[in-house]
Amino acid sequence: MIRKLDTVPSKVIALGLNYRDHAEEFKLPVPKEPIIFMKPATAVIFNGESIVYPRGATRVDYEAELAIAIGREARNVPAARAGDYILGYTCLNDVTERHMQGRDGQWTRAKSFDTFCPVGPVVTDEIDPDNTDVKSFVNGELKQNSNTSQLIFPVARIVEFVTSVMTLLPGDLIATGTPSGVGPLKPGDEVVIEVGGIGRLVNRVVAAD
Repeated sequence: MIRKLDTVPSKVIALGLNYRDHAEEFKLPVPKEPIIFMKPATAVIFNGESIVYPRGATRVDYEAELAIAIGREARNVPAARAGDYILGYTCLNDVTERHMQGRDGQWTRAKSFDTFCPVGPVVTDEIDPDNTDVKSFVNGELKQNSNTSQLIFPVARIVEFVTSVMTLLPGDLIATGTPSGVGPLKPGDEVVIEVGGIGRLVNRVVAAD
């Protein structure tokens, strides 16, 4: 089933360094267990809405990701039953202020600005989440091109791990990580996140008022 995505989740959980090539890109070791962080609900925008380049920002990056949409309350879900709790999948752009991320030594500020979590355009359960293409384009130029078969931790393991830590509510999203090829955006750019079988999430970047 395919559904339009237009409801703000209570929270967005995201994985860092979940593609080997992305860990190598940043010269970081491959994690032994999932690295998770949160993006606030106030960061969420939808297809066609604008990413605001914050005042004081010096490098704002795109990050193309497959996101898991949770269908019912989930706590301590074993990997073998993860599918029972998944509503479907969508596209997500984990927008990040890269220089703040490096300076802070943790990721909250860099990933939490308003508009830094574009999602959509739809949620669908009609894809294979463990073998689907993930791409990003900036102004029509291909920037990232990978496949979820390259995930270090697959979807079922991610759901198991996250729900061992916290309860997920219907509508919550889990971003599964980004492949190599992340890079900067500037006001005026159009960024597209494309996930096979889901569609294209399109957003433009605008300067803060």
